Amino acid sequence: MRLAVNIDHVATLRNARGEFHPDPVEAALIAEQAGAAGIVCHLREDRRHIKDDDLRRLRAAVTTKLDLEMAMTEELQAIALATKPELITLVPEKREELTTEGGFAIVRHFDTLKAYLQPFRSAGIEVSLFIEPDEHAIELSAEAGADIVELHTGLYALKAGEAQEEELTRIGNAAAFARSIGLKVVAGHGLNYSNIAPFRNIVEIEEVSIGHAIITRAIFSGLEGAVREMVALIR
Repeated sequence: MRLAVNIDHVATLRNARGEFHPDPVEAALIAEQAGAAGIVCHLREDRRHIKDDDLRRLRAAVTTKLDLEMAMTEELQAIALATKPELITLVPEKREELTTEGGFAIVRHFDTLKAYLQPFRSAGIEVSLFIEPDEHAIELSAEAGADIVELHTGLYALKAGEAQEEELTRIGNAAAFARSIGLKVVAGHGLNYSNIAPFRNIVEIEEVSIGHAIITRAIFSGLEGAVREMVALIR
């Protein structure tokens, strides 16, 4: 299993002062040096953390894989096509939320999704959809032309005991189904140093995306150490 590091919260910290440090690009390079297989950033419509210039500099600096999380808008489509990340991930976005609260509403957007994704496919940019671990959502993702599904692990992270085990089983079954119909499978949201270990046993999940937990740990142990520790855990 690989680790992709989300560096949005580095930008959040920088923006709290309206200055230039800490620099999310510097964080991305440290994460790569420490073993991250990719860098994730979310260019939100309100630009609350990652800014347009951050994205341009990340594209120039990242040598592993750049995953641009984005809402399904014409503005973000144009920016992504101009930036050419290796991967875009469509996520739901509400201005009042603190962080992404659930999977992409693929049933609601399905009629327009295939046409929206076609320019990315023509440009050689892989497409991922951040969805709930649900077979119908996975089937629609494949039909719309996605290459990858990112399974939402937020409910798993919020549960404990038997309820968490049941959610883990649901994620595992969804991952197996997605692989069986030819999709790549990744996972993310709410994963941390305490709850990541069971994902090593879900062989269909080839990558996890983690940001908040790593940046939080880095405050105390340093970013390089935090990433190395997570890489060791998921391996």
